[in-house]
Amino acid sequence: MTSVEAGAIGPQREPWWAIAAIFTAGFLLLCLLLASPLLIRTFLFQPFNIPSASNIPTLLVGDYLLASKYPYGWGRYTWPFTPPSAGRIWGRDPARGDVVVFRLKDGKTDYIKRIVGLPGDRIQMRQGLLYINDQPVQRERLDDLVGEAACGGSADERVKRWRETLPNGVSYQTLDCVDNGFFDNTNVYVVPAGHLFMLGDNRDNSTDSRVLSAVGYVPIENVIGRAATIYFSLAGSDTSRPGRIRFERIGTMVR
Repeated sequence: MTSVEAGAIGPQREPWWAIAAIFTAGFLLLCLLLASPLLIRTFLFQPFNIPSASNIPTLLVGDYLLASKYPYGWGRYTWPFTPPSAGRIWGRDPARGDVVVFRLKDGKTDYIKRIVGLPGDRIQMRQGLLYINDQPVQRERLDDLVGEAACGGSADERVKRWRETLPNGVSYQTLDCVDNGFFDNTNVYVVPAGHLFMLGDNRDNSTDSRVLSAVGYVPIENVIGRAATIYFSLAGSDTSRPGRIRFERIGTMVR
């Protein structure tokens, strides 16, 4: 016979409520892990890819970027559960020079451009130079851009490149494919209240707010988020060179 020391006890079962609590906690943790990508996409960052040359040299064809939603709050197109009449929640207005993703007037198509005009601004292009409130934007000539086929030509085409600096100090590069392009000389655009004026950095190869029938003045509520960082970039292949991953662009902040 096996003896048992005084005070020793046999195995005990956990009470039912403790077992239920353990299973509930595990289930909630699993749900959180499964839902976290959706929560991040809904409230914080949304991925986009760049299919066109309209924002070269800032954004290249084949760039994949994250747009940050929280700087401007959550609105009709940032959070799918926001009713159209709710406006923006916990938001602030975008700033001049921000590169933003926004929804076109068709309610379906997402575009990405740079904000140059705020509500009440007077915007005009004169001989390819941007004017804001009748004042020319500071512009500095840089070396030509080579190797990006920014204007629809060969990969080794040379494109005029400039550094443009907005009145608030935001600086970035722009391209000029041709002299006296179609939208190098425009009428004055007066930005309505609650709207923004957008331009692509590749000025002669961009459909933007200068084309009123296609993009026009963009309602602030149509802004989805601010371009934050490039998380992947893939150069396409052509007859002269194979496709490759642009490792040097991964992790680059969009300015």
